[in-house]
Amino acid sequence: MADVTKSADVQAYVRAALEAFGSIDCFFNNAGIEGKVAPVAEYDEAVFDQVLGVNVKGVFLGLRHVLPVMLKQKAGAVVNTASVAGLVATPGMSAYVASKHAVIGLTKAAAGEVARSGVRVNAVCPGPIDTRMIHALESQLNPANPASVGDRYQASLPLGRYGTAEEVANVVMFLCSDLASNVTGAQYVIDGGRTATGGSVTALPKS
Repeated sequence: MADVTKSADVQAYVRAALEAFGSIDCFFNNAGIEGKVAPVAEYDEAVFDQVLGVNVKGVFLGLRHVLPVMLKQKAGAVVNTASVAGLVATPGMSAYVASKHAVIGLTKAAAGEVARSGVRVNAVCPGPIDTRMIHALESQLNPANPASVGDRYQASLPLGRYGTAEEVANVVMFLCSDLASNVTGAQYVIDGGRTATGGSVTALPKS
């Protein structure tokens, strides 16, 4: 276990990986939290700080401590987890949206810095995935009947369902592989067609 907002913890997991494997060829920078669903005008400052701490500082610290290893190796691939919320606005999720836009910016900045050194940095942008996070959001939006929120969201997606963690992992594995040797600074959308059709999956309930 590591607290990704603590530099010492990140350094410890990097050190443990090197001790176990001798090198770090691929790094999936994946820690993230959703925060609360609330309007910007009412958003809790402490929750905002917590979301940006994990989702932005955590990604930054991962890059900060893994990239030197890869630069020394002159090889490596990093995949950061952004989100479709890094590409389009999601009402009620200002902290999460801000954090995921930042992850895409970090990805592009880092990719440009290390490209000539044999290191690639990309991002994945999942839409709603069948994990704890989406079900927690369903519960926030309708505590009495979260399943109804899930049914409505899935019906609004062109593919008609949530994605799976395995489907995201498949894209991550591609980006870490030599099949993606000419891909860096990119963001790959895995959202069942949501952004292609301009859909917004989470929104504040009408008052």
